[in-house]
Amino acid sequence: MHPIKRTILVTGASSGIGRAIAKNLLQQGHVVIGTSRNCRQFGTTHKNFSFIEIDLSLLDQISTKIKTIEKTHPELDTVIFSAGYGQFGSLEQFSCHQIEQLITVNFTSQAVITRALIPGLKRKAHSNLIYIGSEAALKGSRKGSIYCASKFALRGFTQALREECGNSSIRISLINPGMVKTAFFESLTFLPGDDESHALLPEDIAETVNYILNSNQNMVIDEINLNPANKVIKFKTPS
Repeated sequence: MHPIKRTILVTGASSGIGRAIAKNLLQQGHVVIGTSRNCRQFGTTHKNFSFIEIDLSLLDQISTKIKTIEKTHPELDTVIFSAGYGQFGSLEQFSCHQIEQLITVNFTSQAVITRALIPGLKRKAHSNLIYIGSEAALKGSRKGSIYCASKFALRGFTQALREECGNSSIRISLINPGMVKTAFFESLTFLPGDDESHALLPEDIAETVNYILNSNQNMVIDEINLNPANKVIKFKTPS
């Protein structure tokens, strides 16, 4: 059976996991719309790829942007939510603004995008919503109170939404990766160890997305947890 060709929105498609997912989908012959806060990061073109600039921290702008996407791509039937960032530290080290921004980008914006698109997706014969979560959604960790909270919220959201959409054509899945070798760690004080077994690759997540999309349409893959073979964290030397 040939895979269904999709029109897919990928958030955070200009780097890291989102970029790997977008590239993999294009290789599979899908049409991809990528979003980024800065579209100058898209360095290459492809006949099936287009992009739109969205800053997920600005919630009041999201609905207008999504309406534009729906108007230009009425065949849109899949969304992959891969945008997000990490910030870690003791709770008292966070300002109120930092707490708000982290929760907004990692969770609230994704709920807002879903809310805007879900009526149209319910009318499609086949549709998928795939959220890239984190191992931080499975267990709280020291210095991760706000980041974990954002990912726990996303996990609870997908579980409840799956129940809401149980009688529709929408399949809702959550992927929770452990540490992935991306620029995610550039602004952090730690990163995965040096051995290749210490971190997943962005392409691993992209292949998992591909597996979900190509699975039996009568089956819902609720949640997939992915981890490197060996979890090793290396702390950066202060400059």
